[in-house]
Amino acid sequence: MDYPRPCGCKGRRTCLSCEAEFGIVRSDFYTTFQDSESYVFCPRCSKIYPGWDWKKVLSEHVDIPQHGGAQGENYPGVYIDLDFLSTAEEEHLVQGLDELPWDISQSGRRKQNFGPKTNFKKTRLRPAQFAGFPQVTEFVQRRFAEVPLLANFQTIEQCSLEYAPERGASIDPHIDDCWIWGERIVTVNMLSDSVLTMSLYRCGDGKLKYNLHFLDQYRDHLLGQLMDEKTLLCHEHRIVRIPMPRRSLLVLYGSPRYQWEHSVLREDITERRVCLAYREFTPMYLQGGSEFKQSEDIFERAKQFWDHRSVQVDS
Repeated sequence: MDYPRPCGCKGRRTCLSCEAEFGIVRSDFYTTFQDSESYVFCPRCSKIYPGWDWKKVLSEHVDIPQHGGAQGENYPGVYIDLDFLSTAEEEHLVQGLDELPWDISQSGRRKQNFGPKTNFKKTRLRPAQFAGFPQVTEFVQRRFAEVPLLANFQTIEQCSLEYAPERGASIDPHIDDCWIWGERIVTVNMLSDSVLTMSLYRCGDGKLKYNLHFLDQYRDHLLGQLMDEKTLLCHEHRIVRIPMPRRSLLVLYGSPRYQWEHSVLREDITERRVCLAYREFTPMYLQGGSEFKQSEDIFERAKQFWDHRSVQVDS
């Protein structure tokens, strides 16, 4: 069933609606991951500890001794700000986003995309109808400048994603495209706590997915180091659970960005969750890069913020 279904799913991606209507048996990543060694990333000490329940691991950080005296292991390439948004800011953001049209997406999600048109298979980029971003979200991008890791982050795509438990919303393990989207994967989480589940990516058939071969063109520009093969072998049968508490900011870069697939399990969506996902260009499309001529106009458009209450927005 590679063609889109009425719910928005296609291929192996499913939601509760199409599973019931077409009798589809979904990929059970939850059970698969339960059979792996599970670790939780603690955002307070930036180390991983054995466990599945991230709230339990986070509570153990304040115990004496912290984490039961366990030293934890390094898992570089993850930054979390637990208090990125205030309660009032979250309410203002979600109210504004809900005044904009939502489109159906795969795996039970809804989305709002603001960015250029990209064709990942043909590696083609064009501005299309991109005209900037909703003004209600402008302060979020401005605040990135206060985060040292994001000081020079130039937003090119902003995507609102809604996960609802009644639709069985989730997203399968994947790596964001590496031809066009740059190193830092930025997420602002709202309305409910959730968790990102990381699983090691292995190229079993010798063919790289996700346009990962483009990484060779900008490997020297990475902010975070990649894991060597010896370190990767230590993680071979592990998954790492990264908390995304309500109103927090999460940034993935380096190894978690390129060597690990990330997913949101259906079982981890218990209430409505809305997140803002931000993407930057790869170095080839930045000023001084070989493809900057293709992106120069897009950068100008990305400086614009419009009031959704006074501008007609196509659904």
